[in-house]
Amino acid sequence: MVSGKNREGAPPRSAARLAAVQALFQMEAAGQGVEATIREFQDFRLGNEVDGVKLQEADKTFFADILRGAVEAQGRLDPYLQRQLTSGWKLSRLDATVRAILRAGLYEMIRRPDIPYKVVINEYLDIANAFFDGDEPGFINAVLDAASKEARSDEVKV
Repeated sequence: MVSGKNREGAPPRSAARLAAVQALFQMEAAGQGVEATIREFQDFRLGNEVDGVKLQEADKTFFADILRGAVEAQGRLDPYLQRQLTSGWKLSRLDATVRAILRAGLYEMIRRPDIPYKVVINEYLDIANAFFDGDEPGFINAVLDAASKEARSDEVKV
């Protein structure tokens, strides 16, 4: 498994997941549409050099699937996320990066049964650890684990 702190040399699907989280964050911050964001990332970021740094080669098709899927499923994902929060907390209070990680991870958990649930959890936990040193990775792990028991009950041995 690729360490969350050092994504260099990450497999193309791992790099696609990280890029999808970054793209979801960017879309929320800038209000940019999904297709424009996919084009921007595919044309200028994935596997390219940005500010003198060579970015990781990513599976562009997988990246686009996660991004489109998370956006299309957001109406189902956000209510699920809201139910995971302590009473009185709103989804908008979560860090935007946490929301992006959870939306991408939940999309894969719900709509990509071809990817084992443990892979989904580990990959997004690696991403969480790359961004956060506090309680956020634990929260992300708990939400994805709970989602796996709901969405993948046949795969998860409870």
